[in-house]
Amino acid sequence: MKHIQELGNEKPESPIIFLKPDSALIKNNDPFYYPDFSTDIHYEVEILVKIKKVGKSIPANFAHKYYDEIGLGIDLTARDLQSKAKAKGLPWDLAKGFNGSAPISNFINKHPFNVQDLNFSLKLNNITVQSSNTSLMLWSIDEMIAYVSQYMTLKKGDILFTGTPEGVGPIKIGDQLEGFIESQNMFHFEIR
Repeated sequence: MKHIQELGNEKPESPIIFLKPDSALIKNNDPFYYPDFSTDIHYEVEILVKIKKVGKSIPANFAHKYYDEIGLGIDLTARDLQSKAKAKGLPWDLAKGFNGSAPISNFINKHPFNVQDLNFSLKLNNITVQSSNTSLMLWSIDEMIAYVSQYMTLKKGDILFTGTPEGVGPIKIGDQLEGFIESQNMFHFEIR
């Protein structure tokens, strides 16, 4: 909710969904290369879930059976492109799905954790800029899986980003981003 307030948006009636193509993924702590088409790219740290089997119209109370692994990622957003699209009522595809816009960690087993009460955080240049808990999300992970699966068949290997807390902000060349689930370091990469 605080992220919605910091951007001056209203709480939506349902989750806002957008897609990131495979070319958006950055893995293995590889660097993100700042593109020349934007001057205002922001980080948004998010818990990830990896879908383990095909599912369509999944009830929320069964959604936990569709993933065993969690991770951490950043939804990099070109705010300047997003603002132009929003002003014209256009989709956000270019602002959200550009090459490298989805740095992700490796995935870990969810079972040692309570995914409905999970701390996660992001450091920018060794300063914590985002820190929250999944219990504070507008919709639980299981509710999001149920919602998306009403419209799209989820397949094995699909990755669901689950939303970001307050504290989003811009990145610049030379920045270091480091993400955590609880106290476990999940990624550490550079902006070039």
